[in-house]
Amino acid sequence: HEREHDREISELITKHEEEMEELRAALNKEQQQLLDELQHQMEATHKAEIEQAQIQSQTLHNLELEALRLSLNNMHTSQLELTQSNLRKEKETALVELREMLNDKRAQEVAILQSRHQLELEKNREKCLKEKDDL
Repeated sequence: HEREHDREISELITKHEEEMEELRAALNKEQQQLLDELQHQMEATHKAEIEQAQIQSQTLHNLELEALRLSLNNMHTSQLELTQSNLRKEKETALVELREMLNDKRAQEVAILQSRHQLELEKNREKCLKEKDDL
């Protein structure tokens, strides 16, 4: 009866160890599946975060480019306005100089004409006086 009892206990222990081994294997398998699933989820989350970061970076880059374009546009506009202002001043200065030069030339021509007129007048007077003397 004791041997039978020992044998049953031995069988129960063996059966228990086999069940424990099966449970350990099932637990290890389930644990590995959970780890694989968690790793897959982490990779998907990481990929989504990287994509989101890239989108934000691209958006920021686009905003910076737009800001630079607007700034360059403003600088270009300011430069054009300054150039137009400078050209207008140069044109006005050139016109003033031309007007002065033309006025000087006119004054010289008037002086020359007055001188010629005076000379002609003197010649005519002398001619008149000579003709008067001759008469």
